[in-house]
Amino acid sequence: MSQRKVIVILEDIRSALNVGAMFRTADGAGVTELVLAGITPYPPHNRIPKTALGAVEHVSWKHYRDKREALDYVTQDQGLPLIAVETGDNAIYHTEYEYPEEVALIFGNEIGGVSDEALHRAQARVMIPMLGFKESLNVATSFGIIVYEIARQHAAYHSGKA
Repeated sequence: MSQRKVIVILEDIRSALNVGAMFRTADGAGVTELVLAGITPYPPHNRIPKTALGAVEHVSWKHYRDKREALDYVTQDQGLPLIAVETGDNAIYHTEYEYPEEVALIFGNEIGGVSDEALHRAQARVMIPMLGFKESLNVATSFGIIVYEIARQHAAYHSGKA
């Protein structure tokens, strides 16, 4: 079994349905833990189960109302490099970045994106290229693309073990 560790901070996500979808995708992609920060809905919120479909029972999670505590948890307590999923001039395409086996990701608010503090603390910024007119995808969709790219790079889904 792979020794990879992937912890994902969901920072100020507004939609409980997005959070539920990310729980389900986290389970499928072998994410180690979700860190629900700021205003992000967290279990037992009544709308999360609609899209999580039981994944809340299988994915480890923590909630921090204070976003700085969430950042400290992954970068200091867990000692993980933080990668922001966000557009910008210095962003690297998500498929061109070589993700470490032990990594923390941060996804931000559906409208405002990742906070300035988190961007400042991130070691890198990755983005999904947009080929149409819109500037970004739904956060739950982006989450799935990124965590499965990490699984692909680490060959987790080739062995069936994340």
